[in-house]
Amino acid sequence: MRNQNPITDAAYLERKRRELTGLRDRLRKASDTVVAEAAGLERESSLQAHEFEDDAQRLDMLEKEAHLLVRDAKRLAQVERALQKIAEGTYGLSDVSGQRIPDDRLEAMPDAINTVAEQETSERIG
Repeated sequence: MRNQNPITDAAYLERKRRELTGLRDRLRKASDTVVAEAAGLERESSLQAHEFEDDAQRLDMLEKEAHLLVRDAKRLAQVERALQKIAEGTYGLSDVSGQRIPDDRLEAMPDAINTVAEQETSERIG
């Protein structure tokens, strides 16, 4: 990996660390909320008489929430990696190529750990 111009501005890095920490906290809270709601629905369902249509609706809702949990878990891992990169002194450099991630991308997505092209390639591959 080439090491090209890491971000060294302490105030900028501290601002990004705060943004990322806030994002991490929100993602964790959302995940905990979905898990708690799912458990509550399951308990409620087992205690009440219900129709098959109700079960189908609950299953549909749980499936959608599960997809959101998977997406949020991936984002949370990316946020954790970005925080680690700040600690390592490599924030703003791609994990794939070591190239500098454009400032506009980091402003829009502070947890970016790859360039847009690298991220698109990664998503296409799987």
